[in-house]
Parts: sequence; C-alpha cells; structure tokens
Amino acid sequence: MVTPLEKYDPQIYELIKQENVRQSGSLRLIPSENYVSKAVMLATGSCLTNKYSEGYPGKRYYEGQQVTDLIETVAIERAKKIFKAEHANVQPYSGSIANLAAYNALAEPGDTIMGLRLSSGGHITHGSKGSITSKIFNSENYPVDPESGMLDYDAIETFAVKVKPQIIISGYTAYPRMIDFKRFGEIAEKTGAYHISDIAHIAGLVASGLHPNPVPYADIVSTTTHKTLRGPRGGMLLCKKEHADRVDRAVFPGQQGGPHMHTITAVAVALAEADTIEFIEYAKQIVKNAKRLAEKLMEYGFKLVSDGTDTHLILIDLRNKGVSGKKVAKALDRARIVTNFNTLPDDPASPMNPNGLRLGTSAITTRGMKEEQMDQIALFIHTIVENIDNESVIEKVNREVLLLCSQFPVPDHFILPGEKVVHPLSNAEKRE
Repeated sequence: MVTPLEKYDPQIYELIKQENVRQSGSLRLIPSENYVSKAVMLATGSCLTNKYSEGYPGKRYYEGQQVTDLIETVAIERAKKIFKAEHANVQPYSGSIANLAAYNALAEPGDTIMGLRLSSGGHITHGSKGSITSKIFNSENYPVDPESGMLDYDAIETFAVKVKPQIIISGYTAYPRMIDFKRFGEIAEKTGAYHISDIAHIAGLVASGLHPNPVPYADIVSTTTHKTLRGPRGGMLLCKKEHADRVDRAVFPGQQGGPHMHTITAVAVALAEADTIEFIEYAKQIVKNAKRLAEKLMEYGFKLVSDGTDTHLILIDLRNKGVSGKKVAKALDRARIVTNFNTLPDDPASPMNPNGLRLGTSAITTRGMKEEQMDQIALFIHTIVENIDNESVIEKVNREVLLLCSQFPVPDHFILPGEKVVHPLSNAEKRE
C-alpha cells in the first residue's frame, strides 16, 4: 500500500526511510538523543499540528480551544505531579527558549548571570560568548575543579560573592556527576541571587528519583522534554507559584506566539509514560549501563573526566591516546557508533577539534541493552581508537555493530497507563 507521503513526495519518503535504517542499524551514543515511543510519535504527527492556540488555557486569543485547553492542562498537571512542582509551563519550543525565558522572568538586560563555563560542561545558553544570552546579560562563568573535573562548591560560592549575580545557573550539558542543588540554593540565598536549574539532560533521571530534584531548591527549573525523559523535541519550565505569572509572561508574549500543540500533546503522552514503574526500571538501567561502560573504558586505558559517571553521560579525555575527539568521532561513525566530539575542562584545543568525546546510554538502553552489551561497546570503542587509521578494522567493527543492533530492534511501543505491554526491561529491579 502506497502511503500519502510516498505518493506525494517520494524523495523525502525515501530519505526518511534511510534515516530510519540508520537509527536502527547504529549504536546511538549521543547523550541528547533517544527513541520515542510509537504513541509519542503518533501524537506528534496528529491533527493537533493543524491548531493555533495562542495564549494559555482559558485565556486564548483564538477560538476553537475546547480540546486544546484540556490537552495542555493535562500536560501541565502531569509535569507538576512528576517533578513535584507548584507550576509548569509546557509551551517553550526548545530548551534554549526555555532557558532564555527563565532569565527574562527574573532578570533585566545587563544583569549578571553566572553559569558553568562552556568548556567545563555548561550549555551555550548559560552565558557563552556565542549565545545571545551573553549579549543580553553580563555573563560570568565558573569552572569545574581542574584536577577532579568536578564542581567545587566552595569556589563557586566565593565566585558568586565576588560577582554578585542576579541569577546562578546549575545543571549542565557535559557534566557526568550528581549535582548538589541544595548547595546551589544556599549559595543563591547567601548572595541574594535567583537560582535557575537546567536539567535538560537528567530530567528522566530526576523524574525517576535517581537524581536529586532541584525543584525544592530552585526558583525556576528548565528542561527539554526529550533526552532521558524520552519525549518529543520541546522545552518546559517548572517554578514556584510566586514566579508563575512572570514565567508565563516571559514565554508568551515575551518570546513566543502560538504554542506547538502537537508537541505539547506528545509531551503529555511522554509524561504519562514517565509516570510508570517501567520507566523507572529503564532509568535505573541507563545509569547501570553508563557506570559499566565507564568502568570498561577505564580498564582499556581511557581517561574519563571525573573518573566516572553518576548519570547517563560519559566524557572521555583522549589526550593520553594521542588522537583528537573529532577524529575518533568520525571513525566511530564509520563503524556505526554515533557519538559527538566535545571540549574538555581547560582544553587547549579548538572547539571544532577538541580532545574530548561525549557518550550517553539513554538510546541504547531504550533498545533493551544491558551491562553485557556495554562490555561489547567498550571493546568496539577501544578497537577503533587503537586502529584509528585502519579502515579494514573499522569495517569489521561496523559489521559487528550491525549484528549487535539486529539483536535489539528499536521498540515500537512502551507501556501506557492501564495497558499491559511486555517491556524489554520488565524483569529489571524495581524501585523500592
């Protein structure tokens, strides 16, 4: 049967098929990526794509909102429940937009914001020179400890006392360890600053109780809705009631017009999935897999920033291997292992050719892979790095990766409330 897309635009149809094959036949280790459920994908491509809903539930500027108001309210209530938040805004188009809205809710142009240095694992929207955030606000950046690769909270407090920021940002894009959000809240209180936490990478772990929740200690929490949360590409803000009006105004009309209702609908579905025992099992396995992969990589002589991980994320320092992160990422990609090259704390190399490599275990865990497969993946990476210029070895690993992927098909469906579905991790240890 010919689909409408295949009939109308066979070129795009074929390219989508090719991308589907690529995702199925590769080990996707980019920490930002995952596989959404069929339910989330169907919601994303639903008739909600057709609806414009400028404003908020009960306060729209367009008619015909009888259903959209209900859907957005469901998404809001599910977000509040899962993250134990007093208020949620599910309209941000992305995590970057959510971050900027959070800053604009609590600061004025020219005020000082203080986030982790980009090369130390911070996000570009945390005040990096290349981001508009550094043009709107005065940006001051703190580093990680150069020896341990970990946050030095005493040094961060000393720096905050010195620069007197309006906003202190916690939460990162390339930091593999637990974050003490309570300590950040205390630093913010001591210095008279607001505390904004960006949990885009760890939201799924926070929702599962596997990582501390910043909501009690932050004025605003920003997140994406994909990555470990395993929803569609979007953003979300959580905050205390006292900031609710400012947050909502910062999103609309402050930065956006009509929200993407098809995305919000899919976010609601993903949040329902996240509120299950199966999701908690999945999140536990993410961390188990990351720890096992980190241990095996270190056994092969790889140097890891902070000597390990507490989350889904691993950052490799390749300087002792004598090869750049970009060269390794390109070679791994030819072997069907998809990663990204990444800067390191105090990395002397260019950001376009840094010494680091960033890995994550979210997507391969979704496929049902466990510790045994982490051992195989570590060996694959070791083999490629040791034979970086040997295309025959890379091709051999390519075939072995394809064979491994064939044993763990991308699942079409994850459990929804009230539905009995066999999940790849259904026998995993449940949270007590």
